[in-house]
Amino acid sequence: MASDLVKVGRALISVSDKNGITDFASVLYELNPDITILSSGGTYKHLKPESEKHGYKLIEVAEYTGFPESPGGLLKTLHPRVHGAHLLNLDNPDHAKYMNENGIIPTDLVVVNLYPFQKKVEEGEPIDVIRENIDIGGPTMIRSAAKNFLRVAVVVDPAQYAEVLNELKETSGNTKLKTRFALAARAFNATMEYESNIDRFFSLQLPEEMAEYYLTALK
Repeated sequence: MASDLVKVGRALISVSDKNGITDFASVLYELNPDITILSSGGTYKHLKPESEKHGYKLIEVAEYTGFPESPGGLLKTLHPRVHGAHLLNLDNPDHAKYMNENGIIPTDLVVVNLYPFQKKVEEGEPIDVIRENIDIGGPTMIRSAAKNFLRVAVVVDPAQYAEVLNELKETSGNTKLKTRFALAARAFNATMEYESNIDRFFSLQLPEEMAEYYLTALK
């Protein structure tokens, strides 16, 4: 059953654009000193000094999943414990049993923004740089969190931080259902735009030229 207010006791933060994220995490801690924040890769390294300074609990995703991050960060968050934490609900007895058996702890807030694919295209970066900036784990986390807006709030843009924090302050650290729905709508729009940019880029490339490029590069 959907509840209007959901207390933010556990958040996952994984962002490419780190503007404002340190202050955002610190305010989350101020609102709920018992909060646990999961993070990975560069975001974990970015938040760690502040977490040690302020004392909030910061856990690396690899520690939670028990699966090490791969070279290059290609595999960080693509794991059942991550997506189960977004998709499953403890209010459902079958879900709760599965979660308890598999060490899945529900996430209340997901903060993710994506690799700057379109920016790299517009800057005229080489094809390999553009290819490396196709985000896989980010859109997957956004979509799994947005699908479960009944319980999970998902934030995809630093421009949303102030609005979300204002609501958390007004509600003693909770998110409202109408806000989670609005955030989900923005999240799905963001992934749609992201995939459209990738589709547009690939549609403009000639397959024979790309094949020749890589065959030459591999020699």
